Amino acid sequence: AKRQQLLGAWRCWLVYAGVQRTKRGMQSVAAAFRERSSLRSSWAVWRRRHQSSAGRRTNILALQHWAQSLQFRAWLQWQELYLCSQNEKQKEARAITHHQQRELRRCMEAWLGYINLHRAKKHQNELAREHQRSRTLQRCFSDWWLSWECRRRMRAHLKGTDKLAGRIALWRGSACWKHCI
Repeated sequence: AKRQQLLGAWRCWLVYAGVQRTKRGMQSVAAAFRERSSLRSSWAVWRRRHQSSAGRRTNILALQHWAQSLQFRAWLQWQELYLCSQNEKQKEARAITHHQQRELRRCMEAWLGYINLHRAKKHQNELAREHQRSRTLQRCFSDWWLSWECRRRMRAHLKGTDKLAGRIALWRGSACWKHCI
């Protein structure tokens, strides 16, 4: 998903950069056409005025000057394009870095949420185990107590029964003795 998001952002950025390049290209073509047309008209006027008086040497100097001005303009255009491409590269790098940092922050938040949820579940499970352990211990103790109490009552009952049996035997013996006497 991260790669798909990054790829989508990259594609959108490429489309945007392509549109910007196309616009700049169209603007530079229009500016060059305007300059050429103005240069041609001014060149034609200058040539008409000075053709007869200046001669061939002036034409050569004018052509050299024109070539130098064209080279200077080409250098300026190249420099401008180079600076624009450097700015675009910096913007792309900043956009990628920003996107990566945002994705990293989102992943860290999700991971911390998962860790907190895992800790909460672990704590709940420990509480449940402790509760179950205490309930089992309480139940076992209660069962032991009931069986011990039952045995104690049984022993007390047996002692009482033995005493009663002894008294009955004594009473019978004395009744027999009285009867015999």
